[in-house]
Amino acid sequence: MRILLADDHPLTLMGTKAFVEALGYMVEDVCSNGITAFNLISTHKPNIAILDINMPGMDGLEVLEKVNRHKLPTRVILLTMHKEMTIFNKANQWGVAGYILKEHAQEELQKCLEVVKRGEQYVSKNLESDLVIDAPTSDQNYTIEKLTFTEKKILELIAQQKTSRQIADMLFISEKTVEGHRSSIIQKLELPKEKNTLLIWATKHFK
Repeated sequence: MRILLADDHPLTLMGTKAFVEALGYMVEDVCSNGITAFNLISTHKPNIAILDINMPGMDGLEVLEKVNRHKLPTRVILLTMHKEMTIFNKANQWGVAGYILKEHAQEELQKCLEVVKRGEQYVSKNLESDLVIDAPTSDQNYTIEKLTFTEKKILELIAQQKTSRQIADMLFISEKTVEGHRSSIIQKLELPKEKNTLLIWATKHFK
């Protein structure tokens, strides 16, 4: 049983690696961003990939989607701090094999690996009480779903009046990448290309 781990927090990454290896599994690759994770999955085709969702380059959901689209045999477990129902639903849509909240990882990861190894899906028993339902405004319902997880995160930070430089530092990506995401968001939301148009939209929809 060969496993890949991807998480942009070194301590979490090493801690998960030690835990998984203590269970008798072989951790074949570790990395800290989604692009590397997908490339390693494509090349080495590990049995299981345990991914954080919020990673630079490509987030865990995007990696999961690409694994699904390319029909790769690797089964993906998402280990995350995010409790939004829409994120879980999106992961489910792309065939996630396991979904665990980080706060319960120590008690649940062993069981999750056993279930996923059998070819079944493991969903944390704590999800029902922990998941929070997003409450978008009515006109936001459809448009927000066009965005990737990273774009939604950037939009939330824009609503908090963070600059592109601050957002880049917080998400461990370049300022140029943030600007690229801004342009993509404006296009997807069909907003007018005017000064501060994104800030105005974000502050209105993310209270």
